[in-house]
Amino acid sequence: MSILGRSYKVACAAGEREALLQSVAYLDGKMREIKESGKIAGTERIAVMAALNIAHELLGTKLGNGFDIGQAKRRISAIEAQLDEAIAKQEKLF
Repeated sequence: MSILGRSYKVACAAGEREALLQSVAYLDGKMREIKESGKIAGTERIAVMAALNIAHELLGTKLGNGFDIGQAKRRISAIEAQLDEAIAKQEKLF
């Protein structure tokens, strides 16, 4: 499997292969969207932002069960702002 042009080997049960490939395609798509936006450089940073975006999507789909979606979204937004600020400072160094 390939994510953002890098090959990875992942072991999984035979019955989980299709779901894994769908997950890989989804993650690769999210990372490519972020990369193509041109706002974030570096595979690691792109991966973190993709993970935050996917977590945000996941949390947006969960309802009830004592889980405060609004609070989680605010926390993710705050983390994204901190990451953007840290990335901007680091980019100025180069």
